[in-house]
Amino acid sequence: MAILAFDTCLGAVSVALRYAAANGDLLIREAYEPRQTGHAERLMPMIAEVMATAGRTFADIERFAVTIGPGTFTGVRVGVAAARAFALSAGRPVVGISSLEVIAARGRTLIGPSAASRPLLVAVDARRGALYCALHGVSDEAGDGAPALLTAEAAAALAREHDALVIASGAPLVAEAAGPAIETALATIEPHARFLAQLAADRAPSGTISPLYLRAPDVKPQPQPIARRP
Repeated sequence: MAILAFDTCLGAVSVALRYAAANGDLLIREAYEPRQTGHAERLMPMIAEVMATAGRTFADIERFAVTIGPGTFTGVRVGVAAARAFALSAGRPVVGISSLEVIAARGRTLIGPSAASRPLLVAVDARRGALYCALHGVSDEAGDGAPALLTAEAAAALAREHDALVIASGAPLVAEAAGPAIETALATIEPHARFLAQLAADRAPSGTISPLYLRAPDVKPQPQPIARRP
């Protein structure tokens, strides 16, 4: 299955094309750039670059995959809108996956065997004293992997309860709130489309995808129009 995956949720833009070669070997072509702004401007050129490198066209794509959040309001919206447009124009299914689940998958690969059986708490700094959090690796609980907006203190309590390794940009804040009892790693990790594509290969497509914001945007419209000066 040829899967075009991309992420624009947080502090990077990434694209990955996962497909089979003529001999059946699984190949991945990818691009990744750390980026705090300009996600919308960079996404489409990056997709074109990856497709050209692989020698594939959109007619070859069998599934699209995108991170649906949480993340920045603009970044999440850019990715979801692009995935909807591609899926509609190509008549292909789309898979939406949490950015925190993609970080967890990448984190396990980067950390290696020591993280194979240990719970991971992905904690992303959401600013204003909040963290985007998801606990992964506690498969016997219904809430495993469900994203939530937590304080550093609540995240620290969750990590202590499950003896979880805390990763991502919010890890230093969790450690500060909890003290030396919390182990942290990979404070600069971001989602990567390579791992999104891998997850999407085994995930049932969604009928529709919607942004996962967890909280309202920082900028809100004025409740009343501002009168202009005469």
